[in-house]
Amino acid sequence: MIPLKDDLPGRIFPLITVSLIVLNSLVFFYQMSLGRDEEVFVFKYGAIPWEITHHVDRNPTVPFPVQGTLLTSMFLHGGLFHLIGNMLYLWIFGNNIEDAMGHLRFLIFYFVCGVIAAISHILTSPNSQIPMIGASGAISGVLGAYIWLHPQARILTLLIFGFFIRIVKIPALGVLGFWIILQLINGTLSLGLKEGGGVAWFAHIGGFIAGLFLIHFFKKEETP
Repeated sequence: MIPLKDDLPGRIFPLITVSLIVLNSLVFFYQMSLGRDEEVFVFKYGAIPWEITHHVDRNPTVPFPVQGTLLTSMFLHGGLFHLIGNMLYLWIFGNNIEDAMGHLRFLIFYFVCGVIAAISHILTSPNSQIPMIGASGAISGVLGAYIWLHPQARILTLLIFGFFIRIVKIPALGVLGFWIILQLINGTLSLGLKEGGGVAWFAHIGGFIAGLFLIHFFKKEETP
């Protein structure tokens, strides 16, 4: 189930949404240009749970407190499809949340959700020495806000079941509800497993819950 677009037109130009997409893309292509040094870059600016829980920044170190990697990690991605998937979701759902909040509030909301998402992952894997990277925790917050504000919005969605491929319109509650259920199932199944690379499921869950809760504080007051 891959969302392609929604049916809610934006009321303002989504300056922050577009800027985040551009910045994430630029950082990714810079990351790819590093060649053999890419791994060093990821270990330097990715959020490593063990370093954060132990307040220790091991080599390669960053020129700021190690907790700052909770922010820098949001702009790193593990591959082209990781980037494209995240930016697709941000493009489809971000503009309407930016509409509801305004530019500055949306930017703050995005980063707050991203930090909460990262902390959610760290709480479940406090001794992991694998860098957590990606914008998906922050974007999960956007999805949580969207499903609260626009549950009946129609999402043009690509359905793929084996050889069955069809494009249909599905309510946001169905698309994003299915998405969060998958995160909950996979997160539960991942508990107790040996540490390894993969998806930070609880970052997605934490970010989504944060978005559901914080939308009430960040959205602009409605005028009669």
